[in-house]
Amino acid sequence: MARVKKGVNALKTRRNVLKQVKGYRFGRGTKERQAYEAIAHAGTYAFAHRRDKKGDMRRLWNIRLNSALDRQALSYSKFMGSLKKKGILLNRKMLSEIAASHPATFTRLLSKI
Repeated sequence: MARVKKGVNALKTRRNVLKQVKGYRFGRGTKERQAYEAIAHAGTYAFAHRRDKKGDMRRLWNIRLNSALDRQALSYSKFMGSLKKKGILLNRKMLSEIAASHPATFTRLLSKI
């Protein structure tokens, strides 16, 4: 079997890894072994925090809705329950957007329930 020298491929891999960690502090931005480890951890955190972001946004929408409903003397849970009973299929994101940017429309929506 022919001998395989991997100099070109190793350099290309090393270059790509160090490009990914550009701006990292200390050895993580310059040393190959530490850079590999930094990339692995960064990927794990990125995956987990993409999931966390979804929950954070939902919490934010709930808070915005609740503050808009406080002005109307209505609780968030009663509002969501009555929406479901009436069959109004608006999600929390849209409801919070309507409450924040179109208060008149939100008031009309409240009059329906």
